[in-house]
Amino acid sequence: MMYPLVGELAGEGIPVTVTCRVLGFSTQAYHAWRKDPVCRRDWDDAHLINAAYDVHADDPEFGYRLIADELVHEKGLTASENRVQRLCALQGIVSVIVKKRGSGKKAGPAVHDDLVNRDFTADAPDVLWLVDITEHWTAEGKVYLCAIKDCHSNRIVGYSIDSRMKASLAVNALRMAIILRGRPAGTIVHSDRGSQFRSKKFTRMLANNNLRGSMGRVSSAGDNAAMESFFSLLQKNVLNRKQWTTREELRLAIVHWIERTYHRRRRQRALGKLTPIEFETIHHTVAKAA
Repeated sequence: MMYPLVGELAGEGIPVTVTCRVLGFSTQAYHAWRKDPVCRRDWDDAHLINAAYDVHADDPEFGYRLIADELVHEKGLTASENRVQRLCALQGIVSVIVKKRGSGKKAGPAVHDDLVNRDFTADAPDVLWLVDITEHWTAEGKVYLCAIKDCHSNRIVGYSIDSRMKASLAVNALRMAIILRGRPAGTIVHSDRGSQFRSKKFTRMLANNNLRGSMGRVSSAGDNAAMESFFSLLQKNVLNRKQWTTREELRLAIVHWIERTYHRRRRQRALGKLTPIEFETIHHTVAKAA
């Protein structure tokens, strides 16, 4: 911290040797610092801090442990967990989850206006999609499912399953929906204020594909109920039917139930006792004929 002062005083005519002697270090140490004013460790810390900021911006719920994992596996950087903890504490990089007794997750600010106003009806496909996340335990740990439902046919047009509730969970589900539906433009994608849906990765994908983000109010039961019918069916027909041993076992069961049972065999009264696939097929035929 004193080395820059030596240079400033030298500019005012005070000899370097005198300043170094007064401050208690050698002139050799000062000149060595001038050749390399920032040590390799400081450079590496600076790169780790920048990378940690990027990870945290995409997944604000991540604490230092998950950030450390991402730095190693996603960014290809080498850093111990203790080092990441020190740097995150130094920079104030902390999880947005409030860890207080009796409190849960604190909802963050909305990054989109509410374009739906609790009207979850659509008169055509790909007008309004709803996206939400649910979780379930296995003997190996939790499994998270992010699902996207088309409000016209109740079809699950995109989904993603992972062992962590990261921004990529929501991004992968949205990517699947975009590809499956032929890259529709102008679709409203409505979510709650979860950090996965407020992440830069998710909002960037919405913008890059001409989709319109929408977010409901905090603790709105009406918003939650819009996806509750699907998650409730999934809970009764898959999740609660047995004790799941592995994440892979549960993942396969979820995919099988969505694609075979929910889409093609389960008739819905709201669709005139048709399945989502039948409803979309009939609608497409009628629209084409018109």
